[in-house]
Amino acid sequence: MIIHIEGLSFNTIIGILDFERTAPQAVVVNCDIEYSYKNNFLDYSLITQLIQTHMHEKQFELIETALLSLISKIKETFPEISNINLTIKKPDIIDNCIVSVSHQRSFL
Repeated sequence: MIIHIEGLSFNTIIGILDFERTAPQAVVVNCDIEYSYKNNFLDYSLITQLIQTHMHEKQFELIETALLSLISKIKETFPEISNINLTIKKPDIIDNCIVSVSHQRSFL
């Protein structure tokens, strides 16, 4: 099974620039999570809550660091996951584009 979380939007402190450290900015997270479904399921509401809470608590400077930390935290919390593809977007940081970083990790 694959859970698709698309467009998880919230504001948080993220970035290295002075103005990014003082005011929350919009981030959008997309996540594909593969796991073996054997009469159990992953609660996607808990996954979305974990993502938001982790990013709020850590207030990452780099989206790359946030991305790798989130992947580790999700896997630690849900060990039955076999593959994660995660993208973090900062839609408002540059006027004429959306900046994003993504990473895929297999745990097989």
